[in-house]
Parts: sequence; C-alpha cells; structure tokens
Amino acid sequence: MKKVRLGRTNLMVTKPAFGVLPLQRVEMTEAVGILRNAYESGINFFDTARAYTDSEEKIGNALSDVRKNIVIATKTQAKTKDHVLKHLEKSLKMLKTDYIDIYQLHNHDQLPGQDDPGSIYRALLDAKASGVIRHIGITNHRRKLALEAIDTGMFDTLQFPFSLLATKEDIALVEACKKKDVGFIAMKALSGGLISNIPAAVAFLNQYENVVPIWGIQRKSELDQFIELAKNPPFLDEAMQKQIEKDRVELAGNFCRGCGYCMPCPVEIPINTAARLSLMLMRAPVRHFLSDAWYKEMMKIEDCTDCGSCKEQCPYELDTPELLRSNLKFYKEFYEKHKDDRKS
Repeated sequence: MKKVRLGRTNLMVTKPAFGVLPLQRVEMTEAVGILRNAYESGINFFDTARAYTDSEEKIGNALSDVRKNIVIATKTQAKTKDHVLKHLEKSLKMLKTDYIDIYQLHNHDQLPGQDDPGSIYRALLDAKASGVIRHIGITNHRRKLALEAIDTGMFDTLQFPFSLLATKEDIALVEACKKKDVGFIAMKALSGGLISNIPAAVAFLNQYENVVPIWGIQRKSELDQFIELAKNPPFLDEAMQKQIEKDRVELAGNFCRGCGYCMPCPVEIPINTAARLSLMLMRAPVRHFLSDAWYKEMMKIEDCTDCGSCKEQCPYELDTPELLRSNLKFYKEFYEKHKDDRKS
C-alpha cells in the first residue's frame, strides 16, 4: 500500500488512513476485528481522539501487539495544562502504549501561548521532550486560524476538512502546508456523508501528494472498498470531473458539514443532521427520514428559542437557526409528498 511522508514528522503513513471516530458505534469485538483487518491489509495510520468515547481503547485492544508498526494520532480538547496532562495519561492507558506519534489540539478556537510556561502548549513541549509524544499537531475547521497555526511553526501537522468540494482557499491551505513542510491530514473527505461517489472522492485527493485523508470507517464493507481503491486507484477522467463539478454546484454556498460542534442543543434539536437534511434527502436513501420518530425529531425545530449558541459555535459561520427553519420547511413538503413510500 502506498505510503507518503507526513511533512516534517518524516513519518511514512499509508494513504488511505483510518479515522476511528465511527467505531464508537460498533461493539468492541467487531471494532477490534475491523481495526485488525485494516492493519493486516496494510493500513498503518490510525486517527482518534480522547473525546471519541471508547475509540482509543478499541485501538489499544486491537493493535497494541504491533504498536511499533503503526502510527497513532489522537487529540485533546483540554484548555488547561493540568487537563492536557490528564488527557494524555488517559490516552496512553487506553491505547496501551507509552508514546503517541502525533498529539493534536482538538479544534480549539484560538492558538495557545507559545512562551507561557503555564500554557497547554508548554505541556505538549514537555511531553515531547520526555518522549511521551513524538510530534505536535492541531485540528481545526477555521481557515484563518489554521493558516495562523501553520505560520507560527508550532505544529508539525494540521488536520482540516478537505474534499472534492474544496474551495480555492482550501487548496491554498494545502499548498501553505507543503511550503512549510507541515503534514496535512484531511478530515471530512466525504463532507459528513454528503459525498456518495467514493471513487471520485479518492481520485480528487490523490492529486495532492502531501494530503493524507483519514476515512471514517464503521463497517468492514467500507474498509474493503477503501483498500480496493488503494490497490487500484481510480483515474480522474472527464466523466468523473463532470460529476465533481455537478456536486460542487449542488452543494455550493452555505451548507452544514455535520461537524457537530453546534451540539448539544438546549431543546434537543439534532442540529448536525437536521441542518443538512434537505441535501441528504436528495442524495441518500430516504426511508429512515420518513419515519414517525424522525418526523418528531424534525418538529423540534419549531421549539428553537434562537438562543444563538449553535450559530456562535459554527466554525463555518453559518446562520444555523435560519438553516434549520429552511430545512424544516423543505422536510415538511417532502414528507407530505413521500410519506406513503414508507409502506412500500
């Protein structure tokens, strides 16, 4: 399986890499089997986070005996030095390892102080000096902050959303990482499930030698597809390029990527799905969304208090309440038109 150099870390990692977040939804034995199968198929890079419930534990149970052969990246959302160290200690225990290859700040809304001895960055530097972590990275959804992170020289890797829907500004971020020799890890390569043409998604990302996509994998069938596409890389031909342009037109403008940073909602609206449901209904199987249970979930939008919390938390600066109301209007019309389809 092809390996690429992850910037100045000099780590040689497989393209594809395994995003472990979805394995939270899989019971332990099955998850361990999927991870082991990924390793035995040649994948050597696994990305997780302290916030992903038992995902670190699943990696530890599946791969601790081959630790020296794999690269592990995990993350912390901690905002204080002591909290970072507690997260790090817990991650090491769950992963069954005595070091972490890439330890990432997890979508922080500002960069930490570089020189402050009490900052979270100092905690990372101390851990690196002791050998507990090998490289320091950052993940983010905010392009401006991501560019600032690259320019500081503080981080060896950047993890940022990047897919065939990428804008010129997103591509410029990839180029900035290449220039600074910062490893670029692509998350949301399927834009939260809105991109259904997997070969096109892979072919697009394969154009960028310094981009390593982490594919969120929950099922063995998904793993098998990415392994097959790694063995037989799809060619970005004219027909595929036309499909990519069509997707870009359909998904242009303000659309929810499903990142979930707006959650939880005070009135329990499932924002990260509800805010993009109009798109999903046109691009994915619809029966699930025509159920009575999901109808009740969507009706929660009518209880929105306009508290502004979701809008403030959105890294893409979307007007989330307005987006929710627009999706509810579309959903009601779609539901009335297709509700009889539930019986077929």
